[in-house]
Amino acid sequence: MAVQALDDVRAEAREWIEASWNPDLSLLEWRVMLLAAGWACPSWPLEWHGRGLPVAADAVVADELAAAGAPGTPAGSGMGLAAPTILEHGSDELKARLLRPIVTGEHLWCQLFSEPGSGSDLAGLTTRAERDGDEWVINGQKLWNTSAHHADLGMLVARTNWDVPKHSGITYFALPMRQPGVDVRPLRQMNGYASFNEVFLTDARVPAGNVIGAVDHGWTVALATLAHERRLGPTFARRPRQTKNGGRAAREAVAEAEDAFKPYVWYPQRAGRPDLVSELAMKGGQGRDPLIRQDVARLVSLVRVAQWTAQRASAARALGRPPGPEGSLAKLHGSIIARASAHIHARLAGAHAMLSGVDGPLDGIISEILVSVPAVSIAGGTDEIQHNILGERVLGLPKEPQTDRDLPFRSIPRNPTSSGGTKP
Repeated sequence: MAVQALDDVRAEAREWIEASWNPDLSLLEWRVMLLAAGWACPSWPLEWHGRGLPVAADAVVADELAAAGAPGTPAGSGMGLAAPTILEHGSDELKARLLRPIVTGEHLWCQLFSEPGSGSDLAGLTTRAERDGDEWVINGQKLWNTSAHHADLGMLVARTNWDVPKHSGITYFALPMRQPGVDVRPLRQMNGYASFNEVFLTDARVPAGNVIGAVDHGWTVALATLAHERRLGPTFARRPRQTKNGGRAAREAVAEAEDAFKPYVWYPQRAGRPDLVSELAMKGGQGRDPLIRQDVARLVSLVRVAQWTAQRASAARALGRPPGPEGSLAKLHGSIIARASAHIHARLAGAHAMLSGVDGPLDGIISEILVSVPAVSIAGGTDEIQHNILGERVLGLPKEPQTDRDLPFRSIPRNPTSSGGTKP
């Protein structure tokens, strides 16, 4: 989008915000106005609450809202994952029913993909969905589900056909979470947090109209969600801040964001905290150690390269291009940076790095880094999966040999403790 055109969008948005923003409105009232005017999601199509503008306009309008102290759309997987997936693959009826409450923040979403028995092989899932009249009946177990404890809807992938290859018999659902048969339990991590949940599904029900995409063809839809996840990262939106004249809507937005970001409080430590390395090396008198200096310089170089890759991804998005390999590159690069950071932190702190809480360096942040960093190589697709994606889809290398790719899923040996057992 040309600079002049973006300037015109900025001027029009600013004029509307100045005329419409009322700090005394509730957050819901303000977002309804924002939605009706098309400024909540300006790049969305006109018929689905947007203005049909290029993607670059989203950031411009977000800047103007922030400058005015006015809240924008909610943070979380609803706007970051569910909405773009529905826009790309949902029926018009689903778009009409599900998009609006995502934008207004009335519906919170979670992601129900991973399972305890399939590891990184998402297509090997065994949670089953069986048709019963106008509904689907769901049985199985999901794992690593952030925000499942307060979500209204879940992005669920389940097996609907056991007699076709594993990628072909999966269906993508919008699962109502607040119903009998959906049991959400917190998972305690080794760093002391309980940011994730496991979800047990026992005869849970989904309306037939809540299928996103086509029955048995949910793998393509799931890939779209994963592409958005790798591009957007864990927070999915800028975090609102309370201002002096923010008023009711702004206060409610800050409270909403605090709740949404609570599961991610340890994510900076999961990323290794490379921002702390140079300062800690200098404070500890190790800044002149040639080996330490080499490690720090190498880490700073990795961070700079990752930032440039992120800028490339942002530029591609601004041009309206779909998520590309930059997402997998960034995901893989993030793991490398986190491990390199943890290595340097351990060298700088020595044995004290094992101390947690107020007894440890930086009140335990260093020990938290060391026990949190391993997660970054697993969450959102393991490093090995990212290597495969880049090798096969970007470099055009031969696919990794798979003996089960073309077999009916029913005949593939599986972990007997997985959610679907050895047989459907």
